[in-house]
Amino acid sequence: MNDKLEFFATTGRGLESLLANELRVLGAEDVREQRGGVAFRGPLRIGYAACLWSRIANRILLPLARFPAPDADALYAGVRALDWRQHLSPDATLAVDFVSSRSAIAHTQFGAQKVKDAVVDQLRAATGRRPTVQTERPAVRLNVYLYRDEAQLALDLSGDSLHRRGYREQGAQAPLKENLAAALLLRAGWPEVAAAGGGLLDPMCGSGTLPIEAAFMAADIAPGLLRDYFGFLGWLGHVPQLWQQLREEALARREAGLGRLPRIVGYDADARAVRTALRNLERAGLHGRVHIERRRLSEVRPPADKPGLFIVNPPYGERLGDATTLIPLYGQLGDLLRQRFGSWRAAIFTGNPELGMRVGLRPQRSYQLYNGPIACRLTLYAIQPRSAAELARETLGEQMLANRLRKNLRHLSRWARREGITCYRLYDADLPEYAVAVDLYRGDRLWVHVQEYAPPPSVDAATAGRRLRTALRVIPEVLEIPAEQMFYKVRQRQRGRSQYERLGDRGHYIEVREGRCRLLVNLSDYVDTGLFLDHRPTRLRLGQLAAGKRFLNLFCYTATATVHAAHGGARATTSVDLSRTYLDWAERNLALNGFHSPGHELIQADCLRWLEEQSSRRDRPQYDLIFLDPPSFSNSKRMQRPFDVQRDHVVLLRQAASLLAPDGLLIFSTNLRRFRLAAEALPELEIRDITRETIPLDFSRNPRVHHCFEVRRKG
Repeated sequence: MNDKLEFFATTGRGLESLLANELRVLGAEDVREQRGGVAFRGPLRIGYAACLWSRIANRILLPLARFPAPDADALYAGVRALDWRQHLSPDATLAVDFVSSRSAIAHTQFGAQKVKDAVVDQLRAATGRRPTVQTERPAVRLNVYLYRDEAQLALDLSGDSLHRRGYREQGAQAPLKENLAAALLLRAGWPEVAAAGGGLLDPMCGSGTLPIEAAFMAADIAPGLLRDYFGFLGWLGHVPQLWQQLREEALARREAGLGRLPRIVGYDADARAVRTALRNLERAGLHGRVHIERRRLSEVRPPADKPGLFIVNPPYGERLGDATTLIPLYGQLGDLLRQRFGSWRAAIFTGNPELGMRVGLRPQRSYQLYNGPIACRLTLYAIQPRSAAELARETLGEQMLANRLRKNLRHLSRWARREGITCYRLYDADLPEYAVAVDLYRGDRLWVHVQEYAPPPSVDAATAGRRLRTALRVIPEVLEIPAEQMFYKVRQRQRGRSQYERLGDRGHYIEVREGRCRLLVNLSDYVDTGLFLDHRPTRLRLGQLAAGKRFLNLFCYTATATVHAAHGGARATTSVDLSRTYLDWAERNLALNGFHSPGHELIQADCLRWLEEQSSRRDRPQYDLIFLDPPSFSNSKRMQRPFDVQRDHVVLLRQAASLLAPDGLLIFSTNLRRFRLAAEALPELEIRDITRETIPLDFSRNPRVHHCFEVRRKG
């Protein structure tokens, strides 16, 4: 029992140094950091203590043998050479974990089978009985690592990963494993904060992993104390008295530690997460010792007067495009820390460095860690109390923006209710300091789409970031919505059809209404949402003109204008666009309103090429009503040639007008603010500027948002 044994503790990447320090404190000798773990020596007691007390390790292995295994026969012979009667009963259960790297035996299941066969065959030959294979909670679990054809065979003393403490609901998934949570707390200096009497707050605690691990650490609770299974319990070398002695010592330390537990608080806006956290807290034996409740981020306050540790693992957008929508959340975290947590320590763990920068605080230190395969960073901050002048400036800016939003809301909401409008622009950089556009979409609930205009070079990035964070905090407060109903994007000058490019893949579609039309918008995946709000009067105008007409929609996008024309009684519609994605969206919009082919045709084609081909035909098609809304620019590789609406609109209008039936009407629109229509180059066309008639009230602050014209053929 006092003989020195060799052990190896495995852990996640980046945690080796923490694990080595932990093992030294436990009394381990000859501690050596290696990739993926730490080797150490000591009596069996140290191996047991590591299983019971390690907060960082995944598994504790007891190496049994090392031997060459260039092929299956050598592997079998090397395993069978051990006397397995010293380790497991022939009536016991057995499992084998096999990992191979740069070796001839690459198939792990085959390798595990050969190891199992060697053990079973030896015991059956010696006793006439054989152990059975059981992958879950076996009496003995063996671990084999084959590297460059050399096998390292070990007994898994832990039996199951040590991150499974025993307090989490079985089968429940969590963003943080327990040992990674413990590593974050150690890196953030939680033991020192707790020893000084400081508390801990996790404002997005989810299932409660960080608060529970923090309580275990501060109260000197062994993380393995709740577990009823370890790999050594069925091992014939197990010493029950030694294990019982270690458990009794741990129980005594737990009772003493709970009496000095500092205040630990976890909040979350998700009621289900809070319920799960409370159940985990109960199983951890911390009911009444750690406080968990439902609370939005905007409602978070320091739980005590004495500074402590603010630690959070916010979402970081693993899927394409999610990160953009999370920018407001990170800005809100930074504002919360500056405003309410002066003199606290803060630690933010994220897998997206760009989002981490949006916190807007100066980092004190940063560590790279891994959450599964994802490279993440834990960034530490020391929050400095702000001066009265800073608070006054920020408060004034917030009040100005909030007052403008409320004023616009009172005015525009009355107009929208009167006109039956459910989607409109509330704010469009009305205050130059807060250069965002705010659009409201009323579907099953109120959704908000916020676009930040890229700041000019004269405004430094820090100032722009601070103002943006203020806006993203104030907007949901004024509108009285949770932050998850607000989507944020950066709006820059668009080239070509880049405003249509995909940003994400969340597929979050919302059904809205516009007049009689039901339309789908997507607030998360694209710069634009599928519904150009400034074209609302134009779409309504098309619907009123469409009765009995053959309607053509060029550059149709999601075919919202086509839906209006169909509702207006169009005899037939044709919609043309190059994008298959948007034509599928168009088809969904039409189907949502009960319109289907063949009366409503959707054509995937380069509109410029399609127009050129159709206008050159002797039997060219004739349309009574045409809507032409091209991009300002396009250099798409799929288009036949680059397009510039200012340069090319004369040819475009001439070709489109050639498809007009007698007395037909073409409505041409462009969002190029500096557009000048070359009417003198089109003497065969009668053109009337209807821009003022098509600018809606919610865009009247910016009358250059688009230009719109009625075009007819003379004679």
